[in-house]
Order: sequence, then structure tokens, then C-alpha cells
Amino acid sequence: MVFSSIIFLFLFLPITLVLHLVAGTRLRNTVLLAVSLLFYAWGEGVYVLLMMGSILLNWLFGILIAGAGTERKKKVLLAAIVVFNLLPLFYFKYSFFVLENLVRLFSFLHISHSLAPAPLHLPIGISFFTFQALSFVIDVYRGIVVPQRNPLAVGLYIALFPQLIAGPIVRYHDIARELTKRSVRLEDFAVGVERFVYGLGKKVLLANPMGAMADRVFALGLDQLSPAAAWLGIICYTLQIYFDFSGYSDMAIGLGRMFGFHFLENFNYPYISRSIREFWRRWHISLSNWFRDYLYVPLGGNRKGAARTVCNLLIVFLLCGFWHGASWNFIIWGLWHGTFLVLERGRVGSLLERSPAWGRHLYVLLVVINAWVFFRAETLSQAIGYLGAMYGLNGAAGMHPYVAITLDAEFYLTLTMALVLSCPVFPALSRYLQRLDEEFHGRHALAIVVPAGKLFVLSFLLLFSTMNLATGAYNPFIYFRF
Repeated sequence: MVFSSIIFLFLFLPITLVLHLVAGTRLRNTVLLAVSLLFYAWGEGVYVLLMMGSILLNWLFGILIAGAGTERKKKVLLAAIVVFNLLPLFYFKYSFFVLENLVRLFSFLHISHSLAPAPLHLPIGISFFTFQALSFVIDVYRGIVVPQRNPLAVGLYIALFPQLIAGPIVRYHDIARELTKRSVRLEDFAVGVERFVYGLGKKVLLANPMGAMADRVFALGLDQLSPAAAWLGIICYTLQIYFDFSGYSDMAIGLGRMFGFHFLENFNYPYISRSIREFWRRWHISLSNWFRDYLYVPLGGNRKGAARTVCNLLIVFLLCGFWHGASWNFIIWGLWHGTFLVLERGRVGSLLERSPAWGRHLYVLLVVINAWVFFRAETLSQAIGYLGAMYGLNGAAGMHPYVAITLDAEFYLTLTMALVLSCPVFPALSRYLQRLDEEFHGRHALAIVVPAGKLFVLSFLLLFSTMNLATGAYNPFIYFRF
């Protein structure tokens, strides 16, 4: 079940909100955990048992680590639970990739073998809830949080449905207090609804149309791709993945607020960045912070010399790419970003500092857009060929009719809106309207116009989003790899 579906919007969510309201303080965590497990089992079936096993193991090891008498015992217990957490992730997500590449290697070396790898079903969201579970037990080991004696609280932290399948990755210490003691105020609920509707609009009205065009272009043969078509396709994908990811994060944050949880922001207009370092402070913030705190810093960060810093950055971004999917394309995508981060610590960084703002923006967009080719392409050969088409190496000319037929006024309007809203226009407008509202509150017609205008926009977004979904419009779920 996904947020951008009719069954979630008009069945699951209303019933859950009512149950949470009538459950009262004592039972609301039990209700939320039950519906969260149902939410996951709706699409993943028996794999919900995997998550329940993760909950019980991490709860138990949290208590054992905190109660261990010596540092050595704590390290042994931590190592054991880290392995227990990573084994299912490796099996379901990476075993086929490893075996497939072993088969290729054996064939290249003419070594006989009996390996016959078959793809496995990847439980949706396994990367997200595994990282959350790891952060919990590692923070217990570090003494940042106290172990949770109530398994229901640990279960709710790991399985809470708003952020379960698409993030953001939530740290236990950020919501520890709210797991046991929280209040749902009407103001918070209203803010949550508003944030959810904005996220739904991003996903359905912007990401989906951009994704439809990107799919149309990427479906063409490489010999049919002109530079114009190739650039159109990857720009649409660049917008799709931003509005899809940030839209889902908005919906998750909004849902959290409805139930009394305050999740941290996950996106901050990354495409306005002036360096790749800034990009990663704005893009998928919860994942960037996770790799920083649980991998980069423990490896030594930038404290052990330039050579070690370079090595640490490349390791982190290699694994960041691999976290996104078991494919050489994702590994190259991660190393691409890691390489530019390394370069920015040297002469490239000095050059950027002396460059005009527009030049730095252009640099970031070129690096990021070219990297997205590896993220979107199905195979490494397709990615390389697509990059060649972008720079005129394939020989195709003009826009392919299969693409040109869809370039109508509606598409151009949606593309324009996506480009504009990928910049912080909306926050600036919101701040301006808020100042007007405060200035004229109770003394002017604007005191009514501003709230009424916001209500109109929210109603419009909700209505047109649900109409889109009801008609069975293109509505992909791009997190199946995670």
C-alpha cells in the first residue's frame, strides 16, 4: 500500500486516525503498531514476519548491550546484532547481484560451476527499517539513548507506517519522548494535513507526469535518441525523482504530525546548491546524516589526513550507491558523487569559490543530472549509450515522434511548474503571506483572504490529485529497490 492510492487516502488513513483518536493514551501505541504491521503486510504478506523478527532482536539486544558488564561484551553483542540486521538485507538485496557477477567471472575464466542465481523478492523498505534498527542499537552502545524496556515502543519506532517504506530515516533519540509521551494538538494536526496534501500534490501532479515522459524517452532505442530527446528525458527524471522523494517525505512528515510525531526535514531544495557538498546537505538529509554519523565519522572522517579523508569519502559513497540498489549503475552513481566531493576538497573547491553563483549552480546541475543517468538506466551499457546520446554521439536527429506527440501545452505547463517549484519559491511566498496575515489580522480583508486562499490551494491539490489517481493515471512506486 502506498500513500498515493485511493485505498490509503479514503480507507486506511481515515480508519487509522479514528482508531488512534478513540484508543486514548494507553492504547494508541498498540493501535499504531498494529496498523503499521497491517500496512506493511498489505503488500508484503509473510515478509512482515521479517520485520517483527527485527523488532524483537533489536529490542532484546538493546537491553543486553546496556546491561553488559564490560566494553568487550558490549562490542561482541553490538557486532552480533549488526550482523543479524545486515544478513537479511544482504540475502534479499545483494545475493543475486553477487552470484550473478560470480557466474560472469567464472564464465570469463572458463571455470565450470553449478551456480544458477535467481532473483529474489525484495521486501519493500528493508533498507530503511534496517538502518533505523542499526541506529537504535548503535546509539544504545554509545550511551546516546537508554534501552527501551517496552518492545511495543521499539516496534513502533521501527515499523511506524508514515516513514516505513520511503523514509525519512528517523533516529530513535529524535522521537524517543514522543513514543511514550506525546499529545496531538489541533494545530499540529492541521499542519500535518497541510504538509501531507502538498506532498501528495508533488507526487501525483508533478513527479508522475515528469516520470511518464522520462519513461517514454528511456524506452527508445539508443539509435533513436537525439541530444534534445536525451536531455529532455533526463531533465524530466531529475525533476521526477526530486518531487517523488521529497513528496513522499512531505507526506511522511505530515502523517507523523497527525499522530503527534515530529520528524526532521529530509529535503531542502537541493537543486539550488552551489557545490556537491551543499547538495548532499540538502538531498535526502536523513540518509546523508546516517552515513556521516555511523560510517564516515567512525572510519576517521577528515581527522586522519588528506589521503585517509579521500578514502573515507569514496568508501562512504560507494556504499551509499550500493545501498540504493544492487547494480553497478548505483555503485558508479555513488562513486561519481564521492569523486566530486573529493575534488571539491582540492583545486575544484578553490575554483568554485572564485566562480560566479550562476557558474556554481550550472556545475552542480551538470554533475547531478549526468549522475542521474546511471540511477535511471536499467543497465550499464544503456547508461553509457544514453550519455553518448546526450552529447550527440549517436547520430540521431530531431525529436522522435513517440516523444514529440506528447509535447503538448499541458506537458510544458507541468514542466514549467516543476522547474519553478524545485526552487524555494513556495517558502518565500508562504513567508510573505504570513507577514501579510500577521500585519492585517483582524483589521483588513486580507485577514480572511490569506487563509481562504491557502484553503483553496489545498482543496485544489487534494481534488485534482485524487481525480488523477481515481482515473488510473500513471502512478509508479520507485522505492521498490530500497
